[in-house]
Amino acid sequence: MTSKIGIVGGGALGMTLALRMREQGHDVVVLEGARAAGGLAASQQIAGYTWDRFYHVILQSDRDLLALLRELGVGEPQWGTTRTGFYTDGVLYSLSTSLEFLAFPPLSLIDKMRLAGTIVYASRVKNWRPLEKIPVSDWLRKLSGKRTFERIWLPLLKSKLGENYRIASAAFIWAIIARMYAARRSGLKREQFGYVEGGYATVLKRFEKYLDEKGIELRTGAAVTAVRDSGTEAEVTFADGTAARFDRVILTVPANRIGALVPQLSREEHERLGRVVYQGVLCASLLTKHPLASYYVTNITDGWVPFTGVIEMTTLVDKKQFGGNSLVYLPRYLAQDDPGWKATDDEVRETFLTALEKMYPDFKRADVLEFRVARARDVLAISTLDYSETTLPPARTSLANVFVVNSAQIESGTLNLNETVGLANRQAAALAPLLDAREPAAAHV
Repeated sequence: MTSKIGIVGGGALGMTLALRMREQGHDVVVLEGARAAGGLAASQQIAGYTWDRFYHVILQSDRDLLALLRELGVGEPQWGTTRTGFYTDGVLYSLSTSLEFLAFPPLSLIDKMRLAGTIVYASRVKNWRPLEKIPVSDWLRKLSGKRTFERIWLPLLKSKLGENYRIASAAFIWAIIARMYAARRSGLKREQFGYVEGGYATVLKRFEKYLDEKGIELRTGAAVTAVRDSGTEAEVTFADGTAARFDRVILTVPANRIGALVPQLSREEHERLGRVVYQGVLCASLLTKHPLASYYVTNITDGWVPFTGVIEMTTLVDKKQFGGNSLVYLPRYLAQDDPGWKATDDEVRETFLTALEKMYPDFKRADVLEFRVARARDVLAISTLDYSETTLPPARTSLANVFVVNSAQIESGTLNLNETVGLANRQAAALAPLLDAREPAAAHV
């Protein structure tokens, strides 16, 4: 039987899920509250050029994403070899090869051996579930040693999670190491990263056209304020007071928003959804006349720096796409209660540019053509202890016609577009036998 399915959320997850639902024969409508689809993959204008609001990169190991790009007919990504920088104790080091790693001054030879051993060991772990029961700080301290943990791992954890690192499990860092290690070649382990010509604006434009060709309706500016299950169908209410009915509704929005949208869920479901802890990001992007350095990513361990890393996109992307200028991202990851959310764009600009002047003596703020600030509060669902057992939201709810598919269900990876596409593929297959079942769903928490 064919169902009419409404998907709430038009990011990469919702769009991919819609495509897979349509392949199963369903009529699908995607409901996106923003004026444009794409979510975290959406683009922006900066000094007259179009590129991603948040930084993204494609790895050669991103099988699900690469398969989707081929399906859309976008074309093969542009690949390049990048370098890695490390800013610690006020000094910028290159950490791009094994030889540079061996010469890295902040760590002793024994410390380096333990750090390298930790990365290699983590990359070979296949069964990650036991790591959910170990605090990330305990795991890294045991493997790398106290000094390496305090000098390297702890600052990096705080830069990504803030004080939330205390509640994260070892599965969090394992997922990051496993993905990045898979992107490296043999020999000196040089990184091989890729991007799509024109950024994700190119991908999303083609994706929207492809959905239309498949008969999938994509409604933007359709903010959903409530979802109600009548027992035989699901009704969606929009911000303008209008409503629409569907046989099934699938929510792809963050877990912490679902309770308010669907008050009919059970107390146990509300409690489980409430356990998901999200980390957000404030990401500045600037277009400047000259590059800062020659590193795609510069990791930062000095606590005074107001951003948590430097991503120089034009060490990978051809500068011709930006008129010969350099595009730089400066992310700052924030907990939900961090006062940094209250900073104005002007305050962020002043603080960040002052830090860049101190880090890079040749940097001049007069060379900055434009400075933009993007904010997203519910980005990363932190892998807390026993996450998959106690916190991960199940796809099936206690309501017969309401389902959940969101990034908080990425239990064995970290948030990126490859994991998002892979999640949509897996959940579409898992939900297939349920979407046409007409009997009431049993509570499943």
